[in-house]
Amino acid sequence: MTSFSMAPLFRQSIGFDRFNDLFESALRNEAGTSYPPYNVEKHGDDRYRIVVAAAGFQDSDLELQVERGVLTISGGKRENGADNVTYLHQGIAQRAFKLSFRLADHIEVRGAALNNGLLNIDLVREVPEEAKPKRIPIASTERPALEG
Repeated sequence: MTSFSMAPLFRQSIGFDRFNDLFESALRNEAGTSYPPYNVEKHGDDRYRIVVAAAGFQDSDLELQVERGVLTISGGKRENGADNVTYLHQGIAQRAFKLSFRLADHIEVRGAALNNGLLNIDLVREVPEEAKPKRIPIASTERPALEG
């Protein structure tokens, strides 16, 4: 697999220097495959969404977990209990998967919803007051003499 940096795409992103890691870690996910397909979307300055194609999965088949700044999305195949079905062709994959995304500082998962086979995970950047830059006023008086 060819590895490449997406840093040039983020040169104009102020404050999201490491949000690039989310994309790069997605490209190098543990399984080394692109299953299931997903999108990473930007909706404004501080809102993002990860959309995972989870065709054939129900919400009870999926699990989301955030630990130490890593969002992990996993899905497991349901057991076909009483459905005595023989597939002549099974094009809808329902195999187990695990995707991991490293989240930048102050990125929080706001919620997730499964709708029409797409798992939407909403992310928001919320910088706490103590981490925001503070403007320091500059007085326009004469310089005080240095004591020495």
